[in-house]
Amino acid sequence: MFPEDLHYTDKHEWVRAGNGATVRVGITSFAADALGDVVYVSLPQVGEEVAIDDACAEVESTKSVSDVFAPLSGVITAVNELLHDTPDTVNADPYGDGWLFELEMADSSELDDLLDADTYAETVGE
Repeated sequence: MFPEDLHYTDKHEWVRAGNGATVRVGITSFAADALGDVVYVSLPQVGEEVAIDDACAEVESTKSVSDVFAPLSGVITAVNELLHDTPDTVNADPYGDGWLFELEMADSSELDDLLDADTYAETVGE
């Protein structure tokens, strides 16, 4: 159910490691389903420094507004501009076009503290 090649947080973010120190971050399908129809996404600023567990984005749905927390420390290097016009992409494709931002990690060893797909699935009861 959850892609095996990703890392996860207990706050329902996913991390896809890429080339070098840059990772892509989004929210899981579990979080997107729980939120309901996403109508607005507030993204961080490129160049912004974040630390683990900093609230750095918001996802607003027809049900609620939820913070997105930085899964790792580093600097925001890109945001998904597509979400300004089509925020519901987070629901339709949370692991693909619905990504939120990219981050250059300050310390790649922090990836070791994240959950794998099986552990995350256990965390959410699936």
